[in-house]
Amino acid sequence: MSTPPLNPGLFHLDPFHLWVMHCSEGPVPRAVVKGVRDWLHKEEWPWEVQWQQDALGIPEAVRKAAGAVLQCNADDVTLTPTTSSGLTTIAQGYSWRAGDEVLAPLGEFPSNVYPWKALESRRVSFREVALWEGHRAGARAWESSPPPSNGDFEDHILKALSLRTRMVALSWVRFQDGLKLDLARLGGACADRGVHLVVDGIQGAGTAIPDLQHVSAFATGGHKGLLAPQGLGCLWTRGNFRQLLTPSGTWLSVEGGSEFTRAATDHDRPWLEDGRRLEPGVPNLMACAGLLESLEVLRGPGVQAIAAHIHELQDHLLGALKSIPAWREEAYRLRDLLERDRLGSILSLHHSGLGPEALQELLVRGRNRGIYASVREGYLRIALHGWHEEADIPRIAEWLSGTAS
Repeated sequence: MSTPPLNPGLFHLDPFHLWVMHCSEGPVPRAVVKGVRDWLHKEEWPWEVQWQQDALGIPEAVRKAAGAVLQCNADDVTLTPTTSSGLTTIAQGYSWRAGDEVLAPLGEFPSNVYPWKALESRRVSFREVALWEGHRAGARAWESSPPPSNGDFEDHILKALSLRTRMVALSWVRFQDGLKLDLARLGGACADRGVHLVVDGIQGAGTAIPDLQHVSAFATGGHKGLLAPQGLGCLWTRGNFRQLLTPSGTWLSVEGGSEFTRAATDHDRPWLEDGRRLEPGVPNLMACAGLLESLEVLRGPGVQAIAAHIHELQDHLLGALKSIPAWREEAYRLRDLLERDRLGSILSLHHSGLGPEALQELLVRGRNRGIYASVREGYLRIALHGWHEEADIPRIAEWLSGTAS
């Protein structure tokens, strides 16, 4: 087993607490806490705040670091408060025609639903498509069968495209079942049909590298796999797609908006062409200070090394679960998906008839032993990251086997 690419000493973690739910909230590294404190120190004595160095320089550094982590052009990065706000920027900024539709997989997280449903008054519809036979959501989510190991999930989406489909909006890694969709295949096929692929990337960012070759937009918050505090994320947009969006209309989304050597009341300025065109003014600089540090922590080993480490740990855990009768079938299903590169950092164990109460009791038993996992819509989620160690795996397996003392 390889050494964790992220030294556990980078975090305020202790031996008792095993946090395997960055899919809900990631622990922030010590450097993030220091970065936020250093910024607050400047806010306490505002004469130390420098406009070019801090108010403009820190956000610019965040865009560059985000570009390195996502492996995209930093000029295409827009700083946004949340995943939802990034998607809302797309939804509200696009020039829709009455009768257009947005197509999405069944069971998306609400952040990738309501920005599109809010377009109903503009006569834009939101349509969902099941990704496999027996796929359920909403009030019937617990009745859903899990993603089959041999499923062709993208085919269900592509076959559902219609002449009205203007955008496909989906999660790269799904929040409940952990399934990772093939962005290259979907993006290429959508582009061939003149359809824009818009991606909610929060459950994959920081633990894998997205293929953005044919994607129009990719939105993520910073507080999960990117290991930053709540309140700041980023939106990546392809340049030619970004020009189709109405600018945010803020004073920093125009050429020379930050240059006080020019009269601020000189309003005859063109919109910026880069990602700042869509930013809602000055971003939260305290959050910027934190996100910058978390991105630098991830850049240390590189996301590719983190992804490989997670894959190795997942393979090890699934091997252990094969010997536990209650989880054997799920271990084989997930192992097949893992080998097909169909999983993100979340191992989502389907309840297989156990029901909500049984999974909740399992969570309580885990937390009594210091293991913090989560349950969403019929799945027990175990999310591994770059700081987890080989010794964490038997501890999780013992908890799930019911043999932990």
